[in-house]
Amino acid sequence: MQLAEPQPDQEMAILHGAFLLASRLVQPRALSELRKGEWALVGPPITDALKEIGARCPSPPQGSLWKKEAVAVVWAKVLLPAPPAALLDQEWREDAFFSVGRMIPDVNHTVLFELVKALGEPRHFVQLLLALPHAVRRNELQRLVQYVASETSPSDIRFLLDVWWEMMRHEEGQEDRTVSTFSALVHQHGGESSPDDGLQPPKRFKGDPGSLSGSPAATSLLMVLVEGLKETYRSIAQPRMKCCALANLVELLSAFSELAAEGSPLPVTEYLEKVSSVVSLWSSDAESQYHHRALDEQVKEAERSVSFSSLAKLSREELFVGLDFLCSLLHAWGEELQGILSSLEDPCYESYRLLDALTAFRKNLVCFSENRGLSKDEMHKAIELAQTIEDFLKEISTSQKSKDSDTSLVSSVAMTIIEQKLHRHVEMCSVFASEEAWVFSKGWVDCLVKNKELFQKPELVLKLLQTLVNFAKSCRDGEAREMQMQVTKAIVECYSELSLPDKNQVISGVLVVVEGFQEDLNVTFNQITKSVSDEGLTRAVASVARLTLLYPEATVKQVCSLAVVNLGSHQFLAQILCSLPALSFLETHDDPGRPRSLVVRCLKEAVWEKLSAAREKEQFLEFLAFLMQPSLAAPLVSPAEVTKAFVLPYLKSDCAQTELSLQILSKVLGIPSYPEEDWIKSCHPFPLLLSLCKLLDGYTKYWHQPRDQPFPSLETKDLVLSTLGQLCEAVRPEAAPSPELWVQSLAWLHRKVASLDWTVGLRLKKFFGDHFKNEVPATLFEICKLPEDEWTSRSLPAYGPGSGLLAWMECCCVSTALRETMLTLLVVNVDNPEEVNLFSKGFLVALVQVLPWCSHSEWKRLVHVVTNLLERQVLHVPYTLEYVQYMPLLNLRPFARSLQLSVLFLRGFQLLCSSSCSSWLPAEAWLHVVQLYCGSLTDLLSSIKSPAGSPSQPPEARSPAEEVSFVCIQMFCHLLHVAAMLPPDSGCGELLVVVALEILSQYEAFSSADKSPSSVLRRANERHFLESITDNVGDQELRGTLLQKLGKLGA
Repeated sequence: MQLAEPQPDQEMAILHGAFLLASRLVQPRALSELRKGEWALVGPPITDALKEIGARCPSPPQGSLWKKEAVAVVWAKVLLPAPPAALLDQEWREDAFFSVGRMIPDVNHTVLFELVKALGEPRHFVQLLLALPHAVRRNELQRLVQYVASETSPSDIRFLLDVWWEMMRHEEGQEDRTVSTFSALVHQHGGESSPDDGLQPPKRFKGDPGSLSGSPAATSLLMVLVEGLKETYRSIAQPRMKCCALANLVELLSAFSELAAEGSPLPVTEYLEKVSSVVSLWSSDAESQYHHRALDEQVKEAERSVSFSSLAKLSREELFVGLDFLCSLLHAWGEELQGILSSLEDPCYESYRLLDALTAFRKNLVCFSENRGLSKDEMHKAIELAQTIEDFLKEISTSQKSKDSDTSLVSSVAMTIIEQKLHRHVEMCSVFASEEAWVFSKGWVDCLVKNKELFQKPELVLKLLQTLVNFAKSCRDGEAREMQMQVTKAIVECYSELSLPDKNQVISGVLVVVEGFQEDLNVTFNQITKSVSDEGLTRAVASVARLTLLYPEATVKQVCSLAVVNLGSHQFLAQILCSLPALSFLETHDDPGRPRSLVVRCLKEAVWEKLSAAREKEQFLEFLAFLMQPSLAAPLVSPAEVTKAFVLPYLKSDCAQTELSLQILSKVLGIPSYPEEDWIKSCHPFPLLLSLCKLLDGYTKYWHQPRDQPFPSLETKDLVLSTLGQLCEAVRPEAAPSPELWVQSLAWLHRKVASLDWTVGLRLKKFFGDHFKNEVPATLFEICKLPEDEWTSRSLPAYGPGSGLLAWMECCCVSTALRETMLTLLVVNVDNPEEVNLFSKGFLVALVQVLPWCSHSEWKRLVHVVTNLLERQVLHVPYTLEYVQYMPLLNLRPFARSLQLSVLFLRGFQLLCSSSCSSWLPAEAWLHVVQLYCGSLTDLLSSIKSPAGSPSQPPEARSPAEEVSFVCIQMFCHLLHVAAMLPPDSGCGELLVVVALEILSQYEAFSSADKSPSSVLRRANERHFLESITDNVGDQELRGTLLQKLGKLGA
């Protein structure tokens, strides 16, 4: 049956009875006069009482607390024996603990010291000693030394050495209520021991060489202990006690003097090995006081034994007194201890401690003798002692100097330090996370799960991840998989508590992928796509960061895929990735064709070849652009990486991704002020320029390309042109390593371009600068005054006699600047009617020849050329009245250019659709030609509003609406004429319908604004005229739509 734990009052009552019985045994004298030799007579009642209390209080901490209280009560009685004054008496009674002191008779130091010895708790004695005032503290320690030096017994030696050891291991700030109350009482009321306690007042020790008698240094508590050993060392007979005494002295001189090693403490692995060795020795040594202690208690004590917190430093004088004494002890005991230690099969703790301390001390002593400013005598003493220690250690086998600990014990010790949060437990977490010999035992997993808050640091999460991955590679059984999932969950929870920068630090260190998280991946992304909002960004970043930790590649690929297929989510998902800048790390591999950027590689593998719909391509472009230039974060991918991955391999005319690659390159080149301004240097800029030039060359043969061979559409030609311009701006001479290399590169590009169509070289005119002349067909010189210092002729068989105007028109298409140059240099004698007529006819032929190969921007430049020439009256375009019922009495001068342009377009189609050109254009070309024509008509409609003004404006602010109505009718008739001439399978009906309806809508707006008396009659006649023209349209769908629109006009 288990006894109930007694209360402190019960314990003190038992102790009170023992003291009363002891006081009777010593009568007629008092216990306060007890001498050391009399303890054998009066001690048994007290020791018996201690045993009884110990039996009643088996469990800590209660079993230890009453011992400290007992020592404190007795010591207070020794220091404050006299009855206190009234106020003091009141305070004594009111104190809940020290009121017990009145229950026991007056005692002296003999009773105190023997009580502490009987309790076997030197730590309590030291804690209470160091809580005393400084002067009292020294006096009490000297009394202990004097007491031990008189009639010395083995238990006295043990007591002195234990007190010494506890003083070195004492930690400040560990005082409990008992110590604090004891200290406050003694500090408040003072403490002088009884003069009749059987001890002489403290005195200086004499008789030994090196005594500090008369020296101020004798005030050091530590030197009081050294003097005590000097007084008692001849009484030490047991080898264990000799080892302990030497170890105490060596550790005191090592840790509490200027020999102490400065700088960082022991590496944590060495520290762990040392603690484990101590625990192992205690566990295997039945004589050790810690032999039967639990592991956590052993570890706590071992930690105190391998790291000291210095009370004070010895002076230089005290140090050398100690060194001399150590040298004399080694000479006195050395031979005996060498023989005993060499014969031991297994080291005991005392021998291990001595040899470990001597080994470290000798190293410090050698450094001390070499590096400090010592006198010759001091240096001689230090060197002599170092040699003595070396000779002593040399004769002892290596096995006695160290204790190899079992791996399981080391891991248990480490886990105990972590779980109990003992000294250096934070550093121990690092060892715990990376020591693969311990991992995935049940204890290891339990320790991690229970203490995961200690592992919420990026470096520890990384180490745990690496350990997890290495384990996953080697173990495949079911039990291991279950533990792996437990550990994974704990790691993820640790990671989730990190700040975003710390999460990025972890992600940047993740080099391998942990498999098996696809389900978690899917669930998380389903949640993200359902709540795309700014409010959810922080939560989404945390979720994706957690997944990226576990499965970086799959997570990034999932984000990339969702950014393309989920409408409108691309920017939100890009923000998530950009919040994890660690994803910008570059992989290391030897494959030059494989992207080094993780994000770029995931984009390429997960998305690139799966893009089909225009919307997907558009979202991909915007997603990529955001990754290169986020609004608030650092870029996640670089323009160089993007260009190498998505542009360089695909800028070929026969590649399906060419158009998208061009769009990407344009986006990349459009990013302003990128941190690496010269990134283009790493992307082979001159071959890249040549690739764009080859694409432009391909457009000169566009309608003759094999239809089964992929080639970018003519709509893409403008993108090629603008991208080429961007690239020429980005590739600058100063980016080249040297001017010579720049010139060589230009020469290489010029030589390559020379084999392409001659217009390609003109597009690089600004890029080449003054290095090369502009090479053009020789016939161009026939119609232009070209300066020979800038221009040179080139023999081109395709440009025979009469082709000068064609070459001139192609030059006009190249750029706005060159167009203006060509208009300036054109030579036409307007005073010669025949020359103007020939020029005008030749112009129409050249225009028809160039039209099908024009991009939208090039055609706009040519329309501008036509307008310019019409305004200068260089180009003659007569306007016939074939779609006029009667002579219009209108002011059409403001609309003359518009009417001439519309007629010119009609004449061009008449030539293009004539029998002589019937086989010139393939069927696919008609749609492009009509697109350009319809675009020009739309622009023309916009332009005629300008001279006419808006119908909503007041009449005095605009021209009469009748003129605009007339122009719209003419354009409508010209458009229907063109529609009638087009091949029936051209597929242009829809384009023509849209423009025709737009013309009719504008006609309706302006004719309705005419409020003249004859306007109603005129509108009726015009509608009848338009319906009769429309009735002749062959395309049934076009005819039906337009008649329906005309019918509404008359409603």
